[in-house]
Amino acid sequence: MVINVDLKGFEEFSKYTRAIDSRGPPVFFYFSGSKLPDGNSWCPDCVEAEPVVRHYLSELDKSIIFVYVDVGDREYWKDKECPFRTDSRSKLMVIPTLIKWKGVQRLEGSQCSNRELLQMLFEEED
Repeated sequence: MVINVDLKGFEEFSKYTRAIDSRGPPVFFYFSGSKLPDGNSWCPDCVEAEPVVRHYLSELDKSIIFVYVDVGDREYWKDKECPFRTDSRSKLMVIPTLIKWKGVQRLEGSQCSNRELLQMLFEEED
C-alpha cells in the first residue's frame, strides 16, 4: 500500500524529514515544480514524469510512503541559493528528482519517466 503525502516548500519538507519514523515503511521523495492554474507543473520534465511515476505507484504492491514535494515556482527553483539545492538532505541539481530517504538511490530528470529505473528504485530491498 502506498501512502501519499503532499508537501509545499522547503519548510514543510524540513519539518517532515525530522518526523520520519525509521522503523516505518521506506520513504520516497519526489521533487517537482509548483503547479500552474492548468494543474501542470511549470517544469516540462516534471509534466512528463509525474503520470509515469503515479501510474507505477498505482501498480506497486509494497508498503511505502510517497512524498510529493512542491519546490516552488521557476524563479525560486532557479536561484542558486534555493535551499532544495543547498541542503545536505536533498542536494537537488534538477527536477524532477526522486530519492529514497536515507539511501543513495535517486532518479533525476528524464530518468523519472523510465519504468525500468522506477522498478529498480522502488523494488530494491534495503
